[in-house]
Amino acid sequence: MGKAAPDPVDLWSAFKRAHEIVRSRVIADAAEAAGLSEPDLTILVNLNKAGGSLRQSELAASLAWDRTRISHQLTRMSKRQLVTRERAGGVVVTLTDAGRQAITAVHPGLDAAVRRHFTDKLSAQEIETLSSALRRL
Repeated sequence: MGKAAPDPVDLWSAFKRAHEIVRSRVIADAAEAAGLSEPDLTILVNLNKAGGSLRQSELAASLAWDRTRISHQLTRMSKRQLVTRERAGGVVVTLTDAGRQAITAVHPGLDAAVRRHFTDKLSAQEIETLSSALRRL
């Protein structure tokens, strides 16, 4: 007889707990060491992946952040000269040289932290299964 499927609430709780543990460890290892907050890192990674520039509305949608949250975070990052915002048929957010340097500097540590606290703990099959499931969500 097969193993019973986990209770949905238990599965959700386990997912949330794993997310919080991995997130906090990766941020502690990578972002804090580079003087970046988790939101800084999230935005820098997404802008870098997009080639350095995105419309603010596209960035907010890709992060599932509301307009107020993204606006406040970008204001803080602009003051630290990590990004610029320009009106051009909407607001376009662009990495500055300092922002590019920050993401370039943090990337090796981020990659190592993600491997250490996340992917190295999973088999290749588990990574593929998890990746597939997360894409569907």
